[in-house]
Amino acid sequence: MSALERLAVTVLARKAADPDESWTARLLARGPEKAAEKFGEEAVEAIIEAVKGDRAALTREAADVLYHLLVMLAARDVTLDDVLEELARREGRSGIEEKAARGRRGPGGGSGGGSG
Repeated sequence: MSALERLAVTVLARKAADPDESWTARLLARGPEKAAEKFGEEAVEAIIEAVKGDRAALTREAADVLYHLLVMLAARDVTLDDVLEELARREGRSGIEEKAARGRRGPGGGSGGGSG
């Protein structure tokens, strides 16, 4: 099991934890909107570090982004496995082909994720 998978298991377990004893439980108790807000904040911080070119800082911020992504997903009952299954479904398909397929399905398709 990877560190990301272990973190996903921990985040899911924290859904039942006391918000006074767990930062993750506190975030989840504040609802999906707050989880999404925190994810957005961390994503912006990662973008800033990517632009600045500080590899170590970007690595730290990327870890924060992954954590907050897992919290946001958990807040909406989407698991890491759900996301990995979607990635597997897209595997081997070009990004252009994937984007065109989503355009035919209608709005809300998201961005990227194809294999090239």
